[in-house]
Amino acid sequence: MKVLPLPAFKYLFYLALFCMPLALHAGALPAAVEQALAAAEIPHSAVAIQIEPLQGGRAVLSFNAKQLMNPASVMKLVTTYAALQRLGPTYTWNTSAYVDALPLDGVLDGNVYLSGGGDPKLTLEAFWLLLRQLRLHGVREIRGDLVLDRSRYALPTHDPAAFDGAPQRPYNVAPDPLLLSYQALRLQFMPQADGKPLVVADPQFPALELVNLLEPNAASHAACGDWKDTVRVDFGGAPPNLTVMLTGRYPAACGEQSWLFGLPAGVDYVGGVFRQYWTEMGGTLAGSTRSGVLPPTARLLARQESPPLAEVVRDVNKFSNNVMARMVYLSLGAEAGARPVRLANAEAAVRQFWGGLSLPAADLVLENGSGLSRRERLTAASLSRMLQHAWASPLMPEFIASLPIAGLDGTLKKRMNAPPIQGQAHLKSGSLDGVRALAGYVQDARGTRYALVMFVNHAHAERSGPAQEALLRWLIERD
Repeated sequence: MKVLPLPAFKYLFYLALFCMPLALHAGALPAAVEQALAAAEIPHSAVAIQIEPLQGGRAVLSFNAKQLMNPASVMKLVTTYAALQRLGPTYTWNTSAYVDALPLDGVLDGNVYLSGGGDPKLTLEAFWLLLRQLRLHGVREIRGDLVLDRSRYALPTHDPAAFDGAPQRPYNVAPDPLLLSYQALRLQFMPQADGKPLVVADPQFPALELVNLLEPNAASHAACGDWKDTVRVDFGGAPPNLTVMLTGRYPAACGEQSWLFGLPAGVDYVGGVFRQYWTEMGGTLAGSTRSGVLPPTARLLARQESPPLAEVVRDVNKFSNNVMARMVYLSLGAEAGARPVRLANAEAAVRQFWGGLSLPAADLVLENGSGLSRRERLTAASLSRMLQHAWASPLMPEFIASLPIAGLDGTLKKRMNAPPIQGQAHLKSGSLDGVRALAGYVQDARGTRYALVMFVNHAHAERSGPAQEALLRWLIERD
């Protein structure tokens, strides 16, 4: 064995001693974060953190940063930045209406074909405008069928109850090339003079039956409380029909409230809304609603363009919209040339983007690009590098503007709303059972900006909020 001479040994000893505080500084957690994690009974092994200055230089804190972690909705940052890079901020989607033949004297002796382009933000208002275009082209009476072309996607059968047993939660709605208003039903509760609430469904399509058996709450003078605990909503009926039954008691003290539900794919949602709006416009539809593929001889009569991708990305990240994120993810595969698009095509497109940033392929595990997944994984180190790349990109303004502002808007409007954190960070949060995550950009009290990533994967992850805030406070106020 070779023995180092004494002077060389002493040199290495003092060099290690000198560097030790720096290593501890980069790898040790701030005391306030330690205390918050201990109070939550969350071990170090369940936490990953990476904080790096955007102006360059060594990491301020790197803790388990190369450990694969479930990022929950923070995965949306990867999907949306990939989309901005590969599709461009002005990219749009189209929903189109075709006909068999041109109308004569207001009568269309044939079918109307709705071709879905995968618009993640096809609202009821936008759909009304599409139908309005048909009316402006002289169509009043449709003697054929309404044919829905959803051939843009080729996806596995979706079970809305599979993820968490809550099939009516809006976030469990499946992607659909003709996704209208997120396949959502809004119930509006409005107290009347006798105390019994009037309940109105929006949209009010013909296949929907609303049965209101709600009773007034005798303690209507009391505080509202969690009113949803006293109201029961049951869904029934054989698709394409839908029956919604309301039972229980609604407290008048709650005033006017709304409740949003995601409806199953078997419900005739698009066809039902088409009939509702078409009738309101003075039109008639004699045939049925059915699925089909656009024939090559069909003529384009109306087209509704989506908002640009930059606006869609804002909705995805500000409000953590899962189905929109999944449709943006699928659009990456579609624009890479896949027709119909499959999940594998979308994953290949995102992996190509990831590799273009020289990030390790093993640091990214994808399933649907939204974070509503038990399989998806990221490392804090690689996500931080992606955030740094985005900061230096010409698309930086669009990307950062899509992130919630701490304590002010989006999913963080009611969190982190006290000094010194409020307004000092643009951050995407993520939460699943056993997962809490936070990633984005923070500016400290001196004006220095950082990329920050924090993942917590543990049974007590829901208790990690104080640790997140302690980390942000430490970064903002540190000397």
